[in-house]
Amino acid sequence: MDPFSDDALKIGGGISVVMASRAASRGSLTPSGILAALVVSFLSIACGFRGFILLIFYQIGTLVTKFKSNTKEKLDGTAATSARSGEQVLACSIIGVTCALAHAYFYGKEKSIDFNFDPQESILACAIIAHYAACLGDTLSSELGMLSKRSPVLISSPMKRVPHGTNGGVTPLGFFVSAVGGALIGLGAATLDFITALEVNFVAYVVYGIVCGVVGSTIDSFLGATLQVTYFDERTQLVQHSGHSQLKHVSGADVLSNVQVNLVSTLLTTAIGPMIAPIIFDLTSS
Repeated sequence: MDPFSDDALKIGGGISVVMASRAASRGSLTPSGILAALVVSFLSIACGFRGFILLIFYQIGTLVTKFKSNTKEKLDGTAATSARSGEQVLACSIIGVTCALAHAYFYGKEKSIDFNFDPQESILACAIIAHYAACLGDTLSSELGMLSKRSPVLISSPMKRVPHGTNGGVTPLGFFVSAVGGALIGLGAATLDFITALEVNFVAYVVYGIVCGVVGSTIDSFLGATLQVTYFDERTQLVQHSGHSQLKHVSGADVLSNVQVNLVSTLLTTAIGPMIAPIIFDLTSS
């Protein structure tokens, strides 16, 4: 499918409207979130079939966010706020969409990932995969890692136990599901490329997705532990991410918001991913 061809525009327009309508009916997005979702989903799919990776991230992310939401609300005082704003939507999509637009502008139709014959095109393709692997890996780590029966430790101080829901708190379950999230994005990207008759190394895509999912989640956790503040309300026994003198400080400085942490961590993973991609694709091809 050629970028911004008639078919691409029709498919992108139709799917973006369906996605936004479903989100509106479920109350999962605010009005600004609906508008942002319309724009990014349309642009992603209009650029090519890899734009459907955004849908994979959205669908899986929505499911895990709703999974045992009542239990999460008893651990994190902010978990009940489920409707995502435009700012939150863009934090998890704008970098990926930018890479897709750059790919469409400079290289046109999507090609097989091959660092020997098309290194620059392959870098942008891997940047898109890295971005969404980081996003889904972090989402699964945050939403499912919180449900671990083991108390998390602060990633910047591994000997320090912290309450569930603490920014930068990590568990083995959290790392495992971040790898699963990355693997799902890698598998999804490989399947999309296979459907469009591109040459695909499924193992390389999945391994690459796993690495980016774990790297993205780890960066997010380090940023959350150091530059994002967490408080604990001993009265309600809930974690809070903004507070006053009556709340106990758990970790971090009040420098970045959650949206900003997500944006920085995905940006760094999107930059790091293509640097290691040639090694992964080379090792898994032999």
